[in-house]
Amino acid sequence: MRGTHKVSRHAAGREAPRPGARGLSADDKTPAHTLNEEKFKMKTLRRLFPRAAVALVLLAAASAAAARQQQPPPKVRLPQASPQATLTHTVGVTDLTIVYHRPSVRGRMVWGDITPEKAAAVVQATSYLPKNSPEGTLDGGQGTGKDFPLAPNGHVWRAGANEATKFTVTDDVLVNGQPLKAGTYSLHMIPGKDEWTVIFNKKADQWGSYNYDAKEDALRVKTKPEWRAESQEMLGYDVPAGTANSARVVLRWEKIAVPFTVEVPNQDALVRSKIDAAVAAAPGDWRVPLEVANAYANDEKMEDALAWADRSIKVKETFQNLRLKAMLLLNANKKDEAIALAERAVARGKADGEDTTRFEKRLADLKAGKM
Repeated sequence: MRGTHKVSRHAAGREAPRPGARGLSADDKTPAHTLNEEKFKMKTLRRLFPRAAVALVLLAAASAAAARQQQPPPKVRLPQASPQATLTHTVGVTDLTIVYHRPSVRGRMVWGDITPEKAAAVVQATSYLPKNSPEGTLDGGQGTGKDFPLAPNGHVWRAGANEATKFTVTDDVLVNGQPLKAGTYSLHMIPGKDEWTVIFNKKADQWGSYNYDAKEDALRVKTKPEWRAESQEMLGYDVPAGTANSARVVLRWEKIAVPFTVEVPNQDALVRSKIDAAVAAAPGDWRVPLEVANAYANDEKMEDALAWADRSIKVKETFQNLRLKAMLLLNANKKDEAIALAERAVARGKADGEDTTRFEKRLADLKAGKM
């Protein structure tokens, strides 16, 4: 029986698989056809990348252009025929502000009467003027001109130019004796030969008086116009007179002055309420009662000043509040107490790193009888 034996493929003259040939890769782990597919994908990506990059650039440019179209155009500031102005005035602790525009006369007729027929014709010819309102504004209407008053009697007027005049007050007040809540209002007026109406409207932001709605009025008051011999070219607001709790506001234009009074009722109670609010907001801050003490001292209300200096010291002893109390005691002819507290103030100041040089000199003068 003839024997048999196995012959290996290598022995039969067949070559071993070459690295990279279909089958196993050089590391005998990854199939070679998988590597070829990955190389194909890389070549495809390299061909596609420039196109994708161009597309992204075009998309970004289109987005930027769209954004620019959506943004409002840049504003160019130009001179105004009726420049804006602001009047600020403080009554006690209450601030009032009037923001308005200042038209000029420029030879035009400013005040005067017009017939109902003429008013109706102007309203009919002008699309933006209010209809069905006997006192509606006629400002800039069709048919008005040099011989037509800019602010005719009996019709609402913006009390300035451009946007409606804006009136702001930080506390409740009385205007010509009538209550007006703290806030911001549009200010309108109705001229008259012998009597004017001053209007505070709750719609603060509006252009002129074209959208004025009497239903939004917070307050209307009456006042008497004052005629002057001298004409004023540009409209203006002023506070020519006042008291500790009131201000007389005057609109002045051409030969007329229109006054109204803004009064802060219960001034002392209002001041105290603001002080209490400030202290309550920072109960651990010694500077708040010290500021109150200084304010009372400046008003020569020494008992109140001394009481608030003590409140500041109670929160925290400092060079500043001890110094103030020492000066208040000296003012009250309590020299010995003043000297003792002044020495304590110097010691406190040095311990806290304060500059006490000037105060020490004053203390030395006080001890020497030079004060």
